[in-house]
Amino acid sequence: MEQFELYKSRFAQDGFVIAKGFLGPSELSELQDNLDRYIRQIVPGLPPSDAFYEVKGNASTLKQMQFMQRNDAFFSEFQFRKRFQELADGLLRMPTVPQGVEYFNKPPGIGKHTPPHQDGYYFTLIPSEALTLWFALDEVNEENGCVRYQPGSHKKGMRPHNVSNVLGFSQGIADWSKEDESNEIKGMALPGDLLVHHCDTVHWAGANRSSRSRRAVAIVYFSAQAVPDLEAKARYLESFKKQRATLGVG
Repeated sequence: MEQFELYKSRFAQDGFVIAKGFLGPSELSELQDNLDRYIRQIVPGLPPSDAFYEVKGNASTLKQMQFMQRNDAFFSEFQFRKRFQELADGLLRMPTVPQGVEYFNKPPGIGKHTPPHQDGYYFTLIPSEALTLWFALDEVNEENGCVRYQPGSHKKGMRPHNVSNVLGFSQGIADWSKEDESNEIKGMALPGDLLVHHCDTVHWAGANRSSRSRRAVAIVYFSAQAVPDLEAKARYLESFKKQRATLGVG
């Protein structure tokens, strides 16, 4: 209980928190085994909207997946686990609703940078209250592209975004500068560690320059009170479609 209250305090102050060893060995092994099965059995039949590759047509460069809960019973159940739901509710200090399970990877040596952004720009919620649980499956450090956070940025509102050239992250902060990186916090992690960030927390990640992957499974939770801003959502989806067309993705 004391650790949980510490997480809540840090999340409220910084807009993110890192929970070391959140998944025990058996739960981590279960997640890794089911991810391997999903990639082997499910991914080959998925449409382009559900699985993205760093190199089109090269299965070994799988970089991102979404809607995993729609395609597989394990991941449908995974997002509803009581411990995860209680953490999401506690950190946001309101009831939440899981929105789905995603996979993020930076393949060794070719994984591109993730542009500075706020998830809330993609989510287009009123109020902008949501968070992401990000479960590390590999050791994560600067060399293979750790997530970097701008502490306290969730309190400063939505920054302007424009189209990026990074598949899977269609929008990046338009007025980003080196000054923004001056107080960054690096999300170093080991397998089983959990990184959680508010949807308005500015975050980004470097490219993977190493010979190791940088894999993670994430669950997104929206506040149960939030409703979509339909005009903002339409603008975002139009920009998203144009980006995919530009990058030659169906």
